[in-house]
Amino acid sequence: MSRVLIALTIVLVAAAVAAVIQRRRVPDAPTQRRYNVPEQLDRTDFPRPDAPWLVAVFTSDVCDKCTEVASKAAVLASDEVSVANIDFSDERELHDRYEIDAVPTLVIADADGVTRRAFLGPMTATDLWAAVAEARDPGSAPSDCDYHLA
Repeated sequence: MSRVLIALTIVLVAAAVAAVIQRRRVPDAPTQRRYNVPEQLDRTDFPRPDAPWLVAVFTSDVCDKCTEVASKAAVLASDEVSVANIDFSDERELHDRYEIDAVPTLVIADADGVTRRAFLGPMTATDLWAAVAEARDPGSAPSDCDYHLA
């Protein structure tokens, strides 16, 4: 009988220790996905590589916001700014080459292809235009615009 009591006591103590350890265990932080924005583009992959600026919009035809972002970017086309809409279904090799893993991704690159500003997801036209203005002429954008440094 005493052996049964000793065994029962050991089991109860082990269960209590396990419960305390379980409560003290800190849960892992949720995983945060980071999406890729290319740091450099090969300007010869895009139309008008001789233009001083490139606005490359990586889109997909199954993305609702992509059309909106591409339309906002299209307005920026000029002698100084080349705008390219790179749809996933039409130009998958460019999405793969630049490791685009979220659309819409918009990249503003200089004449050397260096990314100067970028957006992941939709943005306002004001923020987009301000980001292009700021890339072309630093200090020209209002301070309240929400453009993103690449």
